[in-house]
Amino acid sequence: MRLMSKIFSLNDPGWGRSNNSGSEPPRRPGKGDGPPDLEEVWRDFNNRLGAFFGRKVKRGGNNGGGNGGGGGFMPSPKGLPKAIAIGVVVVLGLWLASGFLIVQEGQVAVVTKFGKYESTLGPGLQWRLPYPIENHQMVNISQLRTFEVGFRGNARNKILPESLMLTNDENIVDIQFVVQYRLMTNGAPDYLFKTTHPDQSVRQVAETAMREVVGKKPMDVILYSGRTEVAADVQKLTQSILDRYQTGIQISTVAIQNVQPPEQVQAAFDDAVKAGQDRERQINEGNAYASKVLPEAQGQAARLVQEAEGYRAKIEGDAKGDAARFNNIEAEYAKAPDILRERLYLATMQEIFEKSSKVMVDTQSGNNLLYLPLDKIMQQVARVNPDKTASTAAETTAPAPAPAPKASKSAATRSGSMGLPAPLRDSLSLNRYAR
Repeated sequence: MRLMSKIFSLNDPGWGRSNNSGSEPPRRPGKGDGPPDLEEVWRDFNNRLGAFFGRKVKRGGNNGGGNGGGGGFMPSPKGLPKAIAIGVVVVLGLWLASGFLIVQEGQVAVVTKFGKYESTLGPGLQWRLPYPIENHQMVNISQLRTFEVGFRGNARNKILPESLMLTNDENIVDIQFVVQYRLMTNGAPDYLFKTTHPDQSVRQVAETAMREVVGKKPMDVILYSGRTEVAADVQKLTQSILDRYQTGIQISTVAIQNVQPPEQVQAAFDDAVKAGQDRERQINEGNAYASKVLPEAQGQAARLVQEAEGYRAKIEGDAKGDAARFNNIEAEYAKAPDILRERLYLATMQEIFEKSSKVMVDTQSGNNLLYLPLDKIMQQVARVNPDKTASTAAETTAPAPAPAPKASKSAATRSGSMGLPAPLRDSLSLNRYAR
């Protein structure tokens, strides 16, 4: 091989510059020489090839014609096997060298043997059996592929057969979304051999999944609150179908670009949206009012309950006190009934007279009716003697002393009348004199 490279070196400047007879070696080009003639180059090549196979060849002149005009060689029978062997080695080497391949970063080479999948080669310099035993296909697994459903390029360029979908509440919505996907690390063989048109399959599967998810949800959820949820459900369902088909594709993103009702009903839908917003606003106002009123009502109810509890405790205490006082009075009444009866009568009358401004006194001995204007009498007494009026009022408000157990009826009457106002006490004295 070194000898061949030396003989047939393309860097040799003597190509096409040998003499016509061939007795001298090729000469170096001079300053005045032009470029070599193509016929001379071909003649030099034949001469060198003939010398390599061990046989001298005839060198023809520039005007040579026929078989010798273009130069040629006829190898000897002894050098023919050697030439064949060298040719076979060269061809075999070139054939084996054709199995080398360079796999770029982010790509894999899928190798097939006689059309059947054999292996997957990673990035770098790789080798496989040459064609036709093995062949390979380059697949880019790092490329993020994108396609659009419902529009192309611009949201205004709509594709209505793809974008119009039916919701659960029998409404039609116009949905435009974008799907991004890439191949799995070990999904290149499935991408090439398991599906006829994998990219078109992804588009059809994504559209099918979107229609299924939209068909299970009401229109309001899809338009407003459920966009993110719908996109996540579509991505999950699409990936599930692609895995079932063994496409070797992984869905990266499903992004909803635009959702709206059809243009034909856009105005009516806007009115419905405004009505819904008014409804939500009124509901919010009602909830705010309830949040304000309910605590106040609960506080008032708690206050009423506390007041009722206090009133009950007061009534129960008063009732128990009255019962205890009645029991004490009953015990005293059993000891001296007449005295206690007179005292109770006087105390009751005193309580009544304190609240009365006029008193009518009827006598048993005659038909005369005594009229006592207590309010006027008190006013006159106050104008005449203010100090005496004040002492009289103190005596009126002071509690009466307890009666003696064995006092006589007249004594009880006098002691009971002492707690009365002066005009009433005088009238009672006149009544006793009259009797």
